[in-house]
Amino acid sequence: MAAEKDLQIADGGGKKKKMIIIAAAVVVLGGGVGGYLMMSGSDAPPPAAAVEGEAAAAGAEPAAEGAATGEAGAASMGTALYVSMPRPFVFNVPGAARDRLVQIKVQLLVRGQNNEELAKQHIPLIESTMLKTFSTANADDLVTAAGKDTLKALALKDVQDALVGVAGSMVVEEVLFTGFVMQ
Repeated sequence: MAAEKDLQIADGGGKKKKMIIIAAAVVVLGGGVGGYLMMSGSDAPPPAAAVEGEAAAAGAEPAAEGAATGEAGAASMGTALYVSMPRPFVFNVPGAARDRLVQIKVQLLVRGQNNEELAKQHIPLIESTMLKTFSTANADDLVTAAGKDTLKALALKDVQDALVGVAGSMVVEEVLFTGFVMQ
């Protein structure tokens, strides 16, 4: 009789366990399906016609404004391309408390195939110019976002000046820090 009661209790507990397991499986599957649907949204860019329509609606003022401010026409026209520096820049910077070691990975934003080829051709000049610019930095300034932005702007100006002297145009539109480590 006691063995029979144990079996009945075990049977009742088994049904509850089955229900709990089934409910948990449904929740997990539902969460998985929901996560998949949320993550599988279209990563494709909008159709070209829609992008051109938005550009036409905005007007051609930004391009005319860039030409009016004296920017090089080649730098403001063409497809945005990125030129990676072959090696990260590693250098020491002085700080108030102690000297720090900095590593910066850099990419250059250029416009058009011609500027991309010019940038690749003059990588040694660009690296030398940037290393000279980076070595003037101070660790206390590089801790802040404003200090990093100032360093990027100074590097851009110095690289553009160097390339104007050699290539006859600014070539580089923007200097991007894709990696920044300071120890």
